[in-house]
Formats: sequence, structure tokens, C-alpha cells
Amino acid sequence: MTSAAPAHACGIDFGTSNSTVGWHRPGMESLIALEDGKITLPSVVFFNIEERRPAYGRLALHEYLEGYEGRLMRSLKSLLGSKLIKHDTSVLGTALPFKDLLGMFIGELKKRAEQNAGRDFDEVVLGRPVFFVDDDAAADQEAQDTLEEVAKKIGFKEVSFQYEPIAAAFDYESTIEREELVLIVDIGGGTSDFSLVRLSPERRMVDNRHDDILATGGVHIGGTDFDKQLSLQGVMPLFGYGSRMKSQALMPTSHHMNLATWHTINSVYSQKSRLALGSMRYDIQDTDGIDRLFKLIDQRAGHWLAMEVEETKIQLTETESRLVALDRIEPGLSVNLTRALFEDAIDNLLERVRASVGNLLNQAGVGVDQVDTVFFTGGSSGIPALRNSVAAMLPNARHVEGNIFGSIGSGLAIEARKRYG
Repeated sequence: MTSAAPAHACGIDFGTSNSTVGWHRPGMESLIALEDGKITLPSVVFFNIEERRPAYGRLALHEYLEGYEGRLMRSLKSLLGSKLIKHDTSVLGTALPFKDLLGMFIGELKKRAEQNAGRDFDEVVLGRPVFFVDDDAAADQEAQDTLEEVAKKIGFKEVSFQYEPIAAAFDYESTIEREELVLIVDIGGGTSDFSLVRLSPERRMVDNRHDDILATGGVHIGGTDFDKQLSLQGVMPLFGYGSRMKSQALMPTSHHMNLATWHTINSVYSQKSRLALGSMRYDIQDTDGIDRLFKLIDQRAGHWLAMEVEETKIQLTETESRLVALDRIEPGLSVNLTRALFEDAIDNLLERVRASVGNLLNQAGVGVDQVDTVFFTGGSSGIPALRNSVAAMLPNARHVEGNIFGSIGSGLAIEARKRYG
């Protein structure tokens, strides 16, 4: 193959919140448009009951918000490494294995990429977090094996993997002019991944980069966890979270936890959940919150509320507060969510992120003053408190922002060309 020829294989960044497909074509943008000319496809499936078909990405969110009857499913990647992956869920009146749900979405990525590329892809490099599952090597391997099984079932003949932060490193390396010791900070929707990598222009086309990767690490914390904490601390108290029972005990929190977690929202709508809440109501001192919770459940508005929380998190990267109108649940109801409240809610998570970075540096035997650059990527990497907490650990390093949704996909495209030609 000449250097001017396009690569045979593609790279897929299957993300918790957004996904991309990269295809290396010399002199051209490597990320393939997947929806309405955009390089990202939100990792969302909506099963439209009225038309009895699935919708994907932005269209899925649009149909859900327009009020079509159906079921919205998000944060699909979170299924990998969870117990749910071995079970089924009810969709359009039939049982759908969660593995098949993943196959539907990744198959849609493959189909759209092939349509826009004008060719088939038989080989793929899939991105993966450093840890699908923290502190459980067997469960982590099982998650990767599941993803490989899904990819082969939808038609890929050759499947290999690369750590997502390493892929982001290769994307950054294509832009530098001198050797740098770089800390890659990849904060995605489901995980925070870190890699310490030695990069240089001379190393770009070297096949074996093992010796350049000084250390990798990560923790199972990402954007959806930040959403969850903001929801619990700022919104769920309006729906009874923290209420006292007549016995003075706190109201059980499982319903609020499920509502604040993308892939468990639907469980709150079950008859079993409703019955449990109904029996609880008579033992609560102040029933205002639980009555609002019933209204939310009756409207099946859990995903709508989660989207409002997510949008608030995004806006709080630029502003100090956001007023969230909740008239849909109760006329005149609203809550003002502030950056200070958000930062307080996620402080324990940020402490774990800092600890993971510290462990990474210790593992590599590298001092904080030796790191030249911190490269931020991933949709949640723009949170000011997160950036500031990592930056404070590395006072001499310059900070570079990658394409928050595209760096990994671009890096996987580079890796796919190296591996498969």
C-alpha cells in the first residue's frame, strides 16, 4: 500500500455519551460524518412504539422529547462490565438481550460509516477504557470479550483494541514538533482514563510503541457520575430524597438513585417500584416530595429530567448557575443549580481522580515537574474543578485541549492504519 492510499480498517470510539468512527485518509479529516454532517452519533437508542422501529442518536433524542410513545436507552457502554449484560430487557413487547442492543447500536455505527466511506470495513480497532471494571481483572476481560463478540456478530472479521487515552495520545502526536512527556487525561461519559506517554515526531510511524507508554491507569468515574451527583444533591431533594420517615429514619434512596442513573431510569416505572413507593408514602412525615415523585413517574419523565441535569452540568462549565424549570412536573416548580453546589457534590469523585493520577505518576517513577504537557480530551474534561484539580498537581506542565469528542476516534484511525494497512 502506498502512503497516499486510504486505510483498509476503521477505528471506532464507542463512547458512553457519544461515538465516532475514524478512517485514515491522507490529507483528509479522519472522522466520518455519522448524522446530519456531524462526526458524533450520541450513544442513544429510542424504540418508537408508534412506528415500531428504533431511532438512533440525535433523532432518538428528538423523538423522545417530541413525546412519541416508546423507550429511550442511553449510556449503553455502561452495560459492559455490569451484571445487566447477561440479561434481557423488554422492547416493543419482546425480550431483547442487552448484548443484542449493543450490537444494534455498534452495527448502526458500522453501517453509517460504510455508507459515507463508500466501502465496507472488515477490520476494526475498538477503543476501550483502561478499566471497564475497577479492581477486577476477570470482569474487565469479560467486558472486552463481550465487546469483541458483539463486533464480530455484526460483521467485523478482525477486531483488536487500543486504550482510549493511548489513541488520544497518537492524535496529539500528529501535531507536535518536538519530544514531549505527556499526561493524557481522558474524561469520558463513564470512565476517567490516564496515560503517561513519550511522544515525538520521529516516533509517529513506529509500529511498536510499548516502551513509550510509561504507565496507564484509570477509575470508573465519568460524566454520568457527575450528572448523578448533581441530580442527587441539587434536584432529587424536591422529589423526596433525604425525607424523613415517621420513625425518623431517612427515606430509602433506591428510587432516587435509579432516577439519577441513566441505564436504570426505566426500572422506576415498573409496577414493583410503584407498589414499593405507594406503601412507603403512608410512613413519610412530609409527602410533598414523594407526591412529586409519583407525578414524574406517571409522566415517565425520568430521562427528560436527566437531560436537564446533564445540560446544567454542561452550562456550569461556562456560567455560575442555571435555573431549571420543572413546570412539567408541577406549575411554578424550579430549582437554581450553582457551580458551587456542583463542585461540592463531585468533590469526592475528584479526589479519586487525583489519587488515580498520583498513582500513575508513582507507577511510572516520574516526578510532577517532569511532565511537559497535560492533554485533556473527553466530553467531561471541560469541567473547571476537574481541570484545576489535575493542573494543581502538575504546576510546570502546559495544558492542551484536544477535540473533546474526536481525539480518540482520530487516534484509533491512525492505529487501524498501522495494524491493518
